Amino acid sequence: MTTQGTRPATQTPGLMFPTGFVWGAATSAYQVEGSISADGRGTSIWDTFCRQDGRIVGGDNAEVSIDHYNRYAEDVRLMADLGLTAYRFSVSWPRIQPDGSGAYNAKGLDFYKRLVDELLSYGIDPWLTLYHWDLPQALEDAGGWPVRDTSKRFADFAATVHAELGDRVRNWSTVNEPWCSAFVGYASGEHAPGRREPAAAIRAAHHLNLAHGLAVQAMRAQHADSRIGGCVNLYAITPATGSEEDADAARRIDGLQNRFFLDALLKGAYPEDVLKDLGAVTDPGFIADGDLGVIAAPLDMLLINYYSRFTVSGVPGGARSAAAAPTDSGSPWVGSEHVGFVNGGRPVTAMGWEIDGAGLREVLDRLVAEYPRLPLYISENGAAFDDVVAGDGTIHDPERAAYIDAHLRVCHEAVEAGIPLNGYFAWSLMDNFEWAWGYGKRFGLVYVDYETQIRTMKSSALWYADVIRHGGLPGPAE
Repeated sequence: MTTQGTRPATQTPGLMFPTGFVWGAATSAYQVEGSISADGRGTSIWDTFCRQDGRIVGGDNAEVSIDHYNRYAEDVRLMADLGLTAYRFSVSWPRIQPDGSGAYNAKGLDFYKRLVDELLSYGIDPWLTLYHWDLPQALEDAGGWPVRDTSKRFADFAATVHAELGDRVRNWSTVNEPWCSAFVGYASGEHAPGRREPAAAIRAAHHLNLAHGLAVQAMRAQHADSRIGGCVNLYAITPATGSEEDADAARRIDGLQNRFFLDALLKGAYPEDVLKDLGAVTDPGFIADGDLGVIAAPLDMLLINYYSRFTVSGVPGGARSAAAAPTDSGSPWVGSEHVGFVNGGRPVTAMGWEIDGAGLREVLDRLVAEYPRLPLYISENGAAFDDVVAGDGTIHDPERAAYIDAHLRVCHEAVEAGIPLNGYFAWSLMDNFEWAWGYGKRFGLVYVDYETQIRTMKSSALWYADVIRHGGLPGPAE
């Protein structure tokens, strides 16, 4: 069941986006689907992780989540009510290949066929992400992403899904935020599989990049009209002071967070300074001849997840910011563990993440200046706030609308400046399972009552629907 609040008064847009600009929202399979043992689905690393004491705030799990597996038709109608022109979602690898290899599970794949058909029936373009962190546990038991063979298994998986859905899905992305899977999963241990092995994290990062390239090759051999992109989470990086230590800290974090992945995907090389930083942890002998050529397979677009800016200090013992892990964890910054993350004095979201739309413009400008020109899409952007349900059942969240508004204004500026930015996906469509934070953090445009599963559009959703309906934003804020 879905309920709606009162739509905001319509304002005449003054900042119009080009015709054809993609207006979307995004989710991921593990965060929304639930039904983790239904219809032959195998076990994922997140299933295992959630069962370990102390891993998830509140002891939460995603066994039910928001029941999208059973309520997808209702959720697609909700998307249509919002006026979305596109929906970005991921497929669950263990739902399709329970053990991560071999024949596919027809019932699992059929769910995504039904979802895609439902989206198309409402004129909503499906944007499919192949991997959003839910590695089959069987592959982790065999070594996980630090093992080269996992990349090959992913390419086979990508080919399977693409062969079955490539006739109806045109827009594809491979690995969502490989930095998180590698360094938060295998170095800090905050995310599944919860390992704290810095050398393994470096190997995982390379093999996630390799998996991307092998998947691109496999899909190119099938449906030639598919549009395929990589998906990276990028940050603007600022040194806390003008000191040499802080400048080096900014170089290091920018290298591991941004350039390690951008340079590999778009230039076919890893940055020499980053390899030097990581050389103290492990020898890069696992990078085989020809790997970087595979990783840099030509792309049709680049998907960018942007949330915040990092302000960093190179002074040993510098404080970690409020954006640190919710539970005890190690550092994800392999080779640069001494770097501290400090508050730059900006307002923050409920996650402790600083709100900085200007950082998005920096990221976009840099992509155009330093890398081959590609169509760009903001594939995730949004904020968690402590939503309150009013006595009449409505949820008024002006902070979230203001966050999206500020970033969309930056998007408009970028388009006007000639940057090839062609779409925006709000994160997330609905409240859901927020990884190690459990259900305590809400990013959704749509509020979900986790007891009743009733969906209610927040005021930000109604505001976003108005923006989509008019194709633009009100004129510059006074």
